[in-house]
Amino acid sequence: MIYIAVIVLLLTVVLSLVYESNRIVILFSLAITMGTIAYHIWMRLLVGLAFDSLMCNKADISNRWYQIRTWEKKLYKTLGVKKWKTKMPTFVPDYFSHNTHSWDEIAQAMCQSELVHEVIVILSFVPIITSIWFGALPVFIITSTLAALFDLIFVIIQRYNRTKIIMLMRRQRNERGI
Repeated sequence: MIYIAVIVLLLTVVLSLVYESNRIVILFSLAITMGTIAYHIWMRLLVGLAFDSLMCNKADISNRWYQIRTWEKKLYKTLGVKKWKTKMPTFVPDYFSHNTHSWDEIAQAMCQSELVHEVIVILSFVPIITSIWFGALPVFIITSTLAALFDLIFVIIQRYNRTKIIMLMRRQRNERGI
């Protein structure tokens, strides 16, 4: 992913420089497109890195923020989360592996992942500000909204799955008499 981020950033710079010397309009559009893609990739990588550094997959899973609301269960059922959740990629699958982590550690990693994606949802709208200089406000609104919705999918998956993980934790504790 880092290689792709570097390549897209380099493409942004090259296209911008070539546009400045030739003033070919399509190069301007491509430079803005590559710049926006570079922003979204780098922002995601940096937000994830920041949370990894600050939280180290340690979260208070009893915090009210992480608790599932009654209406959420209905929403997840309506959205059919159970059917499509396994088709989405996981950036660091090891964080969620029961072979290497306890259910409690996995639940904490899920809380951190949820926060990462929630922050990304908010930061997905930052490129709209660039429409001040580049115009095309509707394009920036549409792309930012689509990017935010994409990450909202991961928030939903984390919240949906964490409910199951917490049930497994409780069952395991009851079996051990803890």
